[in-house]
Amino acid sequence: MIIGRCVGENSLIDVNFVSKEMPKVGEYVSLKYDGKVILGMIESLIRGSVSLNGDIYDPNTIEKIREIEGKDYYIKGNIRILGDVDDNLRIPRTPAPPGTEIQVANEKVLRKIFKLDNGLKIGNLISQEDVEVKLNINNMVSRHLAILAMTGAGKSNTVSVLIDGLLEYNGCILIFDMHGEYIDAEFKNGAVNPIDPIINPIYMSFSEIKGLANIPSSAYIQERYFREAYKEANAIVSSGESDTRDFLEIMRRVLEKWYNTEIFRGKEINSSEKAKIMDVINKMDDLKTKYDNLLNINGSNILSELKLGVANVIDLGQTDESAAEVIVSHILRNALKSRKAAIHKKEENFYEKHLNFPVFFIMEEAHILAPKNRNPSSKYWISRVAREGRKFGLGLCLVSQSPKSVDPDALSQANNMIILRLVEPQDQRHVQSASESLSEDLVKQLPSLNVGEAIVLGLMVKVPTLVKIDEFKGRTVGDDINIIDQWQSIKDKELNDIKDQEDEFKQLGGNY
Repeated sequence: MIIGRCVGENSLIDVNFVSKEMPKVGEYVSLKYDGKVILGMIESLIRGSVSLNGDIYDPNTIEKIREIEGKDYYIKGNIRILGDVDDNLRIPRTPAPPGTEIQVANEKVLRKIFKLDNGLKIGNLISQEDVEVKLNINNMVSRHLAILAMTGAGKSNTVSVLIDGLLEYNGCILIFDMHGEYIDAEFKNGAVNPIDPIINPIYMSFSEIKGLANIPSSAYIQERYFREAYKEANAIVSSGESDTRDFLEIMRRVLEKWYNTEIFRGKEINSSEKAKIMDVINKMDDLKTKYDNLLNINGSNILSELKLGVANVIDLGQTDESAAEVIVSHILRNALKSRKAAIHKKEENFYEKHLNFPVFFIMEEAHILAPKNRNPSSKYWISRVAREGRKFGLGLCLVSQSPKSVDPDALSQANNMIILRLVEPQDQRHVQSASESLSEDLVKQLPSLNVGEAIVLGLMVKVPTLVKIDEFKGRTVGDDINIIDQWQSIKDKELNDIKDQEDEFKQLGGNY
């Protein structure tokens, strides 16, 4: 169906048109010129009137013109050129001539574009609902993904649809669950494997333990004693000389030994130095008290608990941000190290079993784990995995309702994006600066997206796409709480309790 024609000056990637029918933003169209069929997407539309222009301010005049001309208005728009349908969507080398017909892309063409064997179905086109949209799983996992939306736009539903789709292919997903949304979830294609957020200190790096002990790098004397104690404790554990496997306890004993002696590394320890050592001992005690539930000598290597074909979930809802950052950085660091060893076929040892399969990490609340204005260890390792993980089968999915607060370097490493409704201009600008595929016209559509609608772009789809995300049919607890129902249920319980007490009192022969 012909809807209009090209007008004015057109470029290789941009076409202006005037339409005689009202199309839809996001609708795919085709243009035939120079012996080619070119696919495009309508990115913006304007409806206007030559007679009823913006220079008329008298309502009576407007009414008279309207009575004379009726519905005499024009439709103008902009089309983004996506490529040659028959040449793997290569951008043509010549622009469309003015007057070229614009037709709605037929279903046959769209099915050819969106056909994907072994793809993950995410939803259907908004403009042509009969056409399914599938994601290239290899490109999604290896090239990383960001899911961005304001609160209530359908973010949790989108994540759940993705998880269930990956489980269908026996995928290994590890979800860092910041609010306990997925720990009791029910997926059609796989079970949930809950993993306790417990780290055996034996597997922790110096920087991870130092971070939990709250020893800043500026406190260089404390840091020096802490580092030396860490090294000596490592040597003791490796030699098997200690009567305990509690790494932190061994570190504390080493510090106490230095505190109770007069010499350290051949130098005399004065009272000021001893005070620094005692400061470190006190911080070790605070660490063990504060993070007693996080650190456990009987804990296993978390990576060894990962399973294929299930949703592996680490519930971080009961931990503070510092602990969550340490857990995330600890797992990502070890995962990268382990996958490198597995790929290079290095020999395993007792403490480090290789991670022998790819993993897709889902980072809820990415603005906390990879913040723009702070530098926690989790941010470093998220960026590190984003840069290096592709070669070793490690993928990242950054999920956030505050894109402007996410580290721009980490966000720019996500070569795929699912962007649901975003109203905040700063969020929009931040996302656009991180994505080469997000045009100014598409950004303008973000506030108008309905719940569950998204712009999908990147290497996991052939062309930028406006999608109605499928509704997740399983169960999670990510939806908003029904406040009225909860108030009413509590009130009903109070009334029932009062009635039960009255009945019991009457049975005992009481009077009012």
